[in-house]
Amino acid sequence: MLRSMYSGISGMKNFQVKLDVIGNNIANVNTYGFKKGRTTFKDLVSQQIAGASAPTAGAGGRGGVNPKQVGLGSQLATIDTVHTQGSLQNTARPLDLGISGDGFFKLMSGTEVTYTRAGNFYLDKTGQIVNADGKFLLATGNAKITIPPDAKSFSVGADGTVSFINNAGVLTTAGQIELAKFANNEGLEKAGGNEYRESTNSGNPLPSTPGGTGGAGTLVAGALEMSNVDLSEEFTEMIVAQRGFQANTRIITTSDEILQELVNLKR
Repeated sequence: MLRSMYSGISGMKNFQVKLDVIGNNIANVNTYGFKKGRTTFKDLVSQQIAGASAPTAGAGGRGGVNPKQVGLGSQLATIDTVHTQGSLQNTARPLDLGISGDGFFKLMSGTEVTYTRAGNFYLDKTGQIVNADGKFLLATGNAKITIPPDAKSFSVGADGTVSFINNAGVLTTAGQIELAKFANNEGLEKAGGNEYRESTNSGNPLPSTPGGTGGAGTLVAGALEMSNVDLSEEFTEMIVAQRGFQANTRIITTSDEILQELVNLKR
């Protein structure tokens, strides 16, 4: 009885975490470049009631006996970040950039470099390309990209080359956007603000130019990558988590009723 009660408590805690992850996914259904989360569970240690025995030889021998074990509940195994490609939404804005592939934009603030899939970039008063938080978009060699304020027009190619026409009418290259590729994208740590930072399990970033040999993908100018959250999937998982939570509460109340019957044996 008490084992079942504590098993129910462990299940409730796990389904609460699952609901937390689902809630975060739904909250970011329209967040550019967002990658959804997923929870997985595993069972806790099992209490050994009786061990296994091997078959005995001879004419009067017996066959083997399987072990008898009682599980003690479940525990959280992983909270994964699912880095599948999100759909690209056309915006026709020249500084809206989508990545078709596995790469990440490189951002710099001070000496810290972070990585993002959100490609909504802007120009500051000096003509440097920044994100919504003012972090600089990096080109090859960790250089900043500057478009002169007096430039007549500019464009971004599929290979990441940023070009502009200066006031003399000459086509000039401002730099080539560099993408980062990781051996293990799921090992990246979320840093908030649509950004990631490398961890000890993500591997070091491998510099790559869009469309190059690094395998980071190509750029799509005038488009933004949408969140990869599927609302129908999230609502289905929410129902499963809710019913699982309710079932575990029923385990606790049933165990409590049986304990009450035991207490009532003494009147």
